[in-house]
Amino acid sequence: MSGSRTGRPPVQRRVARPAPRAVRENPFLSLYMRARRAWDRPLTAYYLIFGGSLLIIVLGLVMVYSASQITALQMSLPGSYFFRKQLLAAVIGGVLLLVASRMPVKLHRALAYPILAGAVFLMVLVQVPGIGMSVNGNQNWISLGGSFQIQPSEFGKLALVLWGADLMARKQDRKLLSQWKHMLVPLVPVAFMLLGLIMLGGDMGTAIILTAILFGVLWLAGAPTRLFVGVLSVAVTLGVILIKTSPNRMARLQCIGATEPKSGVADCWQAVHGIYALASGGLFGSGLGASVEKWGQLPEAHTDFIFAVTGEELGLAGTLSVLALFAALGYAGIRVAGRTEDPFVRYAAGGVTTWIIAQAVINIGAVLGLLPIAGVPLPLFSYGGSALLPTMFAIGLLIAFAREDPAARMALSMRQTRFGRKRAGGPVRGPRRWNTMRRRASAARSSGER
Repeated sequence: MSGSRTGRPPVQRRVARPAPRAVRENPFLSLYMRARRAWDRPLTAYYLIFGGSLLIIVLGLVMVYSASQITALQMSLPGSYFFRKQLLAAVIGGVLLLVASRMPVKLHRALAYPILAGAVFLMVLVQVPGIGMSVNGNQNWISLGGSFQIQPSEFGKLALVLWGADLMARKQDRKLLSQWKHMLVPLVPVAFMLLGLIMLGGDMGTAIILTAILFGVLWLAGAPTRLFVGVLSVAVTLGVILIKTSPNRMARLQCIGATEPKSGVADCWQAVHGIYALASGGLFGSGLGASVEKWGQLPEAHTDFIFAVTGEELGLAGTLSVLALFAALGYAGIRVAGRTEDPFVRYAAGGVTTWIIAQAVINIGAVLGLLPIAGVPLPLFSYGGSALLPTMFAIGLLIAFAREDPAARMALSMRQTRFGRKRAGGPVRGPRRWNTMRRRASAARSSGER
């Protein structure tokens, strides 16, 4: 028997194994996962709506000041005239936004019928001689005294969203939307009444936005394809008739894709100079305030064609930033509408999102020469208090709906608890873990949030 000299059994030495190499993490995959976790948080839609709309409004104020100076001086007015009026409208709209964001959903539904009645009353007053006034050939304005005017058709968009959402929500609660008569009546007749009042003044651009809101609400209500196609066919037929019977609208169609002014009815001056402004901006633009087209070459530089001045002064980077902000706002609105179980919130959020995104697409498409010039402003960005006030109130609606999400409410309550004492006066507890909050939020969803 072999052994050591001392007679003790030999000590077995352990063979040192190489340490396992650390798995190298893919930085792009890690960044993607972190961004995805942040994107799925309950307050993402809330921050996108509030932050995105605020950035659009602030950038719009800057561009209104830059684009309107020459127009104001040509009218023998101070250079900051239009900017001050837009700033006043933004301050009033900010108050409306905060009020709407703090109002409960029941109060929003209670305001639906009064807002609709007020909008219809004002739109009828527009057609009364001596009260209504014409601007750029459209009889859609009421003078409030001095330089202040109001366009009631802008409030008609908000009225259709709130009233249509309340109507379809009540019918869904009674399980009446499975019948096509309840799907259409009285939503479509009332919408056509608003469209008729708008078209009496000749404002087809606003009528297109109102039609888009109607189709958005019907689509969210689950209208069958044949019913949807039927309403769309009627709207398209009426639109073709209105365009064919108007030389001005036919001339605007001929300016799609124009690259140089033409002689005759369709001179395409505005459309072509909008393209010139965008083309001369380059990647980063000529600099804030350095636009050439706003010196009398580009009509409506601070209203309908403010996107062209933005492209000339801020370049491709500025225009893509504006597009990204609208895309984020649209995504947040769709997310709010898709994650709620309240039918009114779903219809109202979908209607507001359809309104803002459709109007932005029509305005930007006209500036790019891809669509006919419809005469609609860029939401939250162009000059015009009549368009800014109801749009900011609608943004407040989206913020209120985003706060109503159960997980978002819990996240906001946790944030308030973290930075101060509870209302009951108890001690401040330590911050909870995010996973715990998500589990409790999902358990609290009695309505089965998606």
